[in-house]
Amino acid sequence: MRARFAICMVALLLMFQPGCKKEHPGQTDIDLKTSVERPQANGVSVIAYITEMKDYRQWPFFPNKGTLYPGKHPHGSLLVTYVSPETLIALQNNEARLPDGTIIVKENYNLQKKLQTTTVMYRIDGYNPENGDWFWLEYTPDQTVLKEGKAEGCINCHRAVKSNDWIFSGPVN
Repeated sequence: MRARFAICMVALLLMFQPGCKKEHPGQTDIDLKTSVERPQANGVSVIAYITEMKDYRQWPFFPNKGTLYPGKHPHGSLLVTYVSPETLIALQNNEARLPDGTIIVKENYNLQKKLQTTTVMYRIDGYNPENGDWFWLEYTPDQTVLKEGKAEGCINCHRAVKSNDWIFSGPVN
């Protein structure tokens, strides 16, 4: 995946060099930007996106949450929850459904404040309509994917807050 990402970045850079021509006439720079703005629906792609392309640790916290607030099973004893910037705007606007592209990242710590896992909710319109269109991901600090995709455990638990757009961290609407 990293090799593919590097190849894509080199290709994009070459496109903007003087004398280079786009392969697809009529394709706009905005189209190109959008095509690399969001990760694919797989764990490796999402991890690369939130750690290498858009460092989630620079994102805002979920509203009214700070660092190392108390958590519950299956997440850690202590949590830190980040939201992508557009997600924060939607939450502040009390939108009933968070927008396509929403990413919520939860760091799960033990009582000794050691990071155990990171869990992610990523909304992809049309991905899984019967379960809120959420892509679920859990990975370790060394970026080993533990769960990804239509993870039954995540879906079954979060179904309890389906009316809150599947979110436990706080009110969506």
